Amino acid sequence: MLLEMKVPSPGESISEVEIAQWLVEDGDYVEKDQEIAEVDSDKATLALPAEESGTIKLVAEEGDTVQVGQVVCIIDTDGVGEAKTTAPAQESAPAVSAPSPTKSVDAKATPLAKAIISQNDLSPKDVKGSGEGGKILKEDVMEAMASVKTDGPRGTERKKISMLRRKVAQRLVSVKNETAMLTTFNEVDMSAIFAIRKEYKEAFKDKYDVSLGFMSFFTKAITTALMEFPDVNAQIDGKEVIYHNYADISIAVSAPKGLMVPVIRNAELMNFKEVESEVKRLALRARDGKITPDEMLGGTFTITNGGVFGSMLSTPIINPPQSAILGMHNIVERPVAVNGKVEIRPIMYVALSYDHRVIDGRESVGFLVRVKECLEDPSTHLLDGDVKKSLGL
Repeated sequence: MLLEMKVPSPGESISEVEIAQWLVEDGDYVEKDQEIAEVDSDKATLALPAEESGTIKLVAEEGDTVQVGQVVCIIDTDGVGEAKTTAPAQESAPAVSAPSPTKSVDAKATPLAKAIISQNDLSPKDVKGSGEGGKILKEDVMEAMASVKTDGPRGTERKKISMLRRKVAQRLVSVKNETAMLTTFNEVDMSAIFAIRKEYKEAFKDKYDVSLGFMSFFTKAITTALMEFPDVNAQIDGKEVIYHNYADISIAVSAPKGLMVPVIRNAELMNFKEVESEVKRLALRARDGKITPDEMLGGTFTITNGGVFGSMLSTPIINPPQSAILGMHNIVERPVAVNGKVEIRPIMYVALSYDHRVIDGRESVGFLVRVKECLEDPSTHLLDGDVKKSLGL
């Protein structure tokens, strides 16, 4: 029986996806639920599993944009065979009879990767595959070529922008064009947070198997300030402003396929352990390409941390339809005036970009000052005066 596999709906409001990469080749035998392709939507990269076992015929090509519900491959369920697997390095692969000898790379590389290897007279042994089961991808070949010094002419490469990155680019441009975006700055003395982490991070890690990081302090400070400055937690919808009595915090995460912004739901109700656990869970899912569109929908406010890459200061761009975003930056020891004396303190610059159509200067500055107060005296403002008890230790 021939089974037509159609593109399933990845989530609400998504009408088309892009075939980012086929993980199998035309004519391969596939097992039911085996991942056969990666597809990019404008929100995330998702795996496409085989609906039944059988021999597969690819209808769509890598890079094609296809509609939800469109046929992308056909599985002949009467086909017999065995799904390809990569034998462990210490074991020899079983012999396979074939009409003509082929290089081992033929079974472990995409067609485009094979062509580049052949055209450039490369040895497959010099290329390390990063695909499923060690399959060699085009990117692996290009990386291997770049690492080899040659005296030949310099080349260029054109690479199609993924649907996810195109959508991000479109959204960023629209924000700049359609909002009255301003940015206000402040600095935070991180001494108190450093002291708390130094004293309790080991006990926190031992009890909860998660680190006591900066994100929980910032998330708790932001949710506290959002409840006091509701305009910062609002968004424009046509001629109306929507106010939220909850705080769904989006966290910008750098992932292999581009920027992902998963959401921590009802962060205002979470304690430090719950925030840190959720941040870790979402970050790992984004890194592994397992984030779903539903995990990125919504969000009333965004945090982005350029400090992990060494950024001293930046003006983050609002994540629409939200009205504000807070940028965290690197922590540097700086000389500051404390009670008339110069002291060296760990200082972080923070930036709040906001939509001036919704948020006035008083609210934006007041919000950021409140965040600063919470971070510089977390024991009083975030931990109810009892650090150990509030951390659950």
